[in-house]
Amino acid sequence: MKPIALIGVLAALAAAAPASAQNAGQIGQARRGASCPKCNLFQADMAGLEMRGQNFSGARLRQADLSLSVMNRVNFAGADLRDVEAYGAVFSSANFAGADLTNSSFVGTHLSGANFASAKLSGANFSGAEMDGARGLSQAQLNQACGDGSTRLPGGLRIPSC
Repeated sequence: MKPIALIGVLAALAAAAPASAQNAGQIGQARRGASCPKCNLFQADMAGLEMRGQNFSGARLRQADLSLSVMNRVNFAGADLRDVEAYGAVFSSANFAGADLTNSSFVGTHLSGANFASAKLSGANFSGAEMDGARGLSQAQLNQACGDGSTRLPGGLRIPSC
């Protein structure tokens, strides 16, 4: 194979490889209750865990499973929460400021007191979510997300149907 062709093949393989796989050690620490800011928790199974006050700011939690977890006062500021499954979870007073929640599912979640200032909500599903006590939500953010008739929002805000 000619050197130029080999370089092309290697470049194609590098582009096809995942940018950054999960870090099993960091996931294990987080599952045991440790704070883990800026950690790589890609595809972490954190379903059913109970946490309070941990710091996951700037962490990569993309495609993580947070279903049925209780994560009160947990800091997710600036975190990558794209494609997260958080069905039935409790996030009372959690901080999602500046986080990316694109295409995440927060169906049936409790988000009282949660902070969504500058969070990206494009494609996020909040059907049945209790968001009436949430802070930092704007109509522009909610226009990018969806919910249903049982989604509870702060006064004056509405959400498109899924």
